[in-house]
Amino acid sequence: MISKPAKNKIALIGAPVDAGGSCPGCLMGPAALRIASLEKTLSSIGHEVKDQGDLSAIPISSIDLGPHVKDAAEVSGWTRELENVAYDTLSQDNFPIFMGGDHSLAMGTLSGVTRYAADAGRPQFVLWLDAHADFNAPETSASGNMHGMPLAFACGLPGFGDILPATRAMVPPENVYLFGVRSIDSAERAALEQWGVNVFDMRVIDEEGVGALMQRIIETVSSADGLLHVSFDVDFLDPEIAPGVGTMVPGGATFREAHLVMEMLSDARLATSLDLAELNPSLDDRGKSARLMVELTASLFGLQVFDRPTRAGWQSGGMND
Repeated sequence: MISKPAKNKIALIGAPVDAGGSCPGCLMGPAALRIASLEKTLSSIGHEVKDQGDLSAIPISSIDLGPHVKDAAEVSGWTRELENVAYDTLSQDNFPIFMGGDHSLAMGTLSGVTRYAADAGRPQFVLWLDAHADFNAPETSASGNMHGMPLAFACGLPGFGDILPATRAMVPPENVYLFGVRSIDSAERAALEQWGVNVFDMRVIDEEGVGALMQRIIETVSSADGLLHVSFDVDFLDPEIAPGVGTMVPGGATFREAHLVMEMLSDARLATSLDLAELNPSLDDRGKSARLMVELTASLFGLQVFDRPTRAGWQSGGMND
């Protein structure tokens, strides 16, 4: 018997953040996801979806993380705005999908969902689908770009000033799972080991398989009655199938590997919030990456393999002819 996905109240929240990286264009990400029919796709599989439009943020001019860190005031403003919106959205019993926007948006989204988890008395877990660890502190970042710092900020690494209060709820590093990483700075590597973050790089995935690793994560989160935030960076995927990103690294997740991640999360019904980050339409191939991100999001929300239509382009006599 095939079970139907549980119905969710989904809030689509545009976060056109473009200050965290060095390649402009991510601010167009929310629009590209809308054009790729994210709302319609999720509604078509039975969910109640409301697009809440795009957020805006006021830079926090008092934030100074040193001359090396770029656009700290603007990213700080986004962090405070997204922290509040993430918390409020979960409090209203909605599943928030944050449509980015560069990955610095997760400084706010992760902080907000973690505050909500703390108030609910449940542990917060994070599945970080990314080519990069994004675990740099301001003093260790080689580039000074804040899209390489959100996970470090959320876990409480020092050096971020008073972007958010030091007493805020933070993600326990041992509850973080980096999945698909394949480009880690040397200082990041040392910090990841020191703080005890779980790192499943592409070699581990090749050796042990997506299914076995995901089952391990799912069992850990489930046994702890945890909340799970999924932060999905486009560069988690191999650039051959998702070119619309400014930080591409060869050797990423395949189409089937990425769908398996989402399908297993859907079966487990553990995910409670989602980032879609680093989509840069100016670098995409006719919306290819945006459409794939929508399809993968649909897998997270219950779209089955056998529900997928045949794509145009097959010659006569091909699949589902």
